[in-house]
Amino acid sequence: MSRSALNMPVWRQRTTKQQWLSWGLWLLAVCLFAWAWRVISDQTIWEFAWDAPTAGWDMLSRMFPPRWAYLAQLWQPLWDTLNIATLGTALGALIAIPVAFLAARNTTPWPWLSRPAALFIIVSSRSINSLIWAMLLVTILGPGVLAGIFAIALRSVGFIGKLLYESIEEVDPKQVEAIVATGASSAQVVMMAIIPQLLPTMVGTTVYRWDINIRESTVLGIVGAGGLGLPLMASVDTLAWPQVTVIFIMILFTVWLAEVVSNRIRQRII
Repeated sequence: MSRSALNMPVWRQRTTKQQWLSWGLWLLAVCLFAWAWRVISDQTIWEFAWDAPTAGWDMLSRMFPPRWAYLAQLWQPLWDTLNIATLGTALGALIAIPVAFLAARNTTPWPWLSRPAALFIIVSSRSINSLIWAMLLVTILGPGVLAGIFAIALRSVGFIGKLLYESIEEVDPKQVEAIVATGASSAQVVMMAIIPQLLPTMVGTTVYRWDINIRESTVLGIVGAGGLGLPLMASVDTLAWPQVTVIFIMILFTVWLAEVVSNRIRQRII
């Protein structure tokens, strides 16, 4: 392309066919937007939408002052939330580690079988939100903390497994070759050459997922999986807005504290 052509505006550098294609794509985008807006408008009760600022301000006015006496009833649900996040993360990590080794190209024993199966587990776990897992598990296991723990674990497998298997594939091959040259078995190669390189990533990823799970476990009680979500849902259903404010403050403080703890741990590891 000549220097004069490079100095021309972008629309002048296009051929007639490219220009028509560009206008056609823009027209398609406008039509798609108009169609989506029509669908949304048909399904929206606009009277509620116009009244939303008034209703929102009325709800906020009912939330203050907070009912601090309700705080005494939240310590047990808070403890349940921490247990759900911690035990769920630990269980998810225990499942994710072998799955990651099966998914990595350089450690999977049967690439034609174990790698696709491991990748299917990782994708399935990442595709389903923890709240949906909790809904399914509450139906199977009944309401309570156990369903929440398994929901967090099943959600964590995909997150931890994906990051770990990518890290396994990026390990330094020279260290692996050095251990193999000594006549070590496959298990010894993994223990002596791969896991030492993988350990910081393994711990850091698990701690980061625990931080995320603290947030997610606070709402699992909405579907009956225990934790702070149970009193939150009960307070909303009974329109006890001052109690909702106290729960929100506790959730905010818990998430902030988990963020601080996880950052400190990751800084020490890295």
